[in-house]
Amino acid sequence: MYWNIMDSASPMMKELSLLNDHMITMMIFLLTWIFLLKMMIIFTKLPMSIKYMKNIEFYWSIIPLSLISLIAVPSIYLTYSMESNLNSSLTVKILGHQWYWSYEYKNFKDKEILSYLINAKKAPQLKFLEVDNNLILPYNMNIRLLTSSSDVIHSWTIQSLGIKMDAIPGHLNQMNLIINRPGNYYGQCSEICGINHSYMPICLESIKINMFLNFIS
Repeated sequence: MYWNIMDSASPMMKELSLLNDHMITMMIFLLTWIFLLKMMIIFTKLPMSIKYMKNIEFYWSIIPLSLISLIAVPSIYLTYSMESNLNSSLTVKILGHQWYWSYEYKNFKDKEILSYLINAKKAPQLKFLEVDNNLILPYNMNIRLLTSSSDVIHSWTIQSLGIKMDAIPGHLNQMNLIINRPGNYYGQCSEICGINHSYMPICLESIKINMFLNFIS
């Protein structure tokens, strides 16, 4: 069962969706249990001595700890796996500027593209999401993303890929990405970075490896 509102396009987003489903299921179970317990207290006359029963105190202490553990363990595992240093076939450095993005393909010298918002009147499909130069990446390949900024703090975010990376001046953040299928994936800067913060869209285009090699050459 999936409760997420956007189809996942990467293994990381799928794991995040499963974690979200897991937490919602736990919340529904907990609320149902509390509701039934309240009904039992209201409609059943319980002895006053129940407040001092050690067995009851043990259970209402251990059950919340168990529920917290069931949420914390997968959350911590997923957090560390997002930043694990896997062997990557391609490295891309993402640099935030006021108010556009630049992309450097570190495996290929002198390959850099600048990505600006297209005027809303000229945008072919999605207003305020289309850019003049998409970030082109191959799918089914392990890619290492590096983010930084040339001025203020930005945040490079694409929800369908499960990515939200802060771009901080003088600091490099990294994350591994594997895209499952071809297509265009849109995002925006998620950190308020000035007057034109709303006009820093992201468009990632995922293509076949042979088409990517033709593009990069």
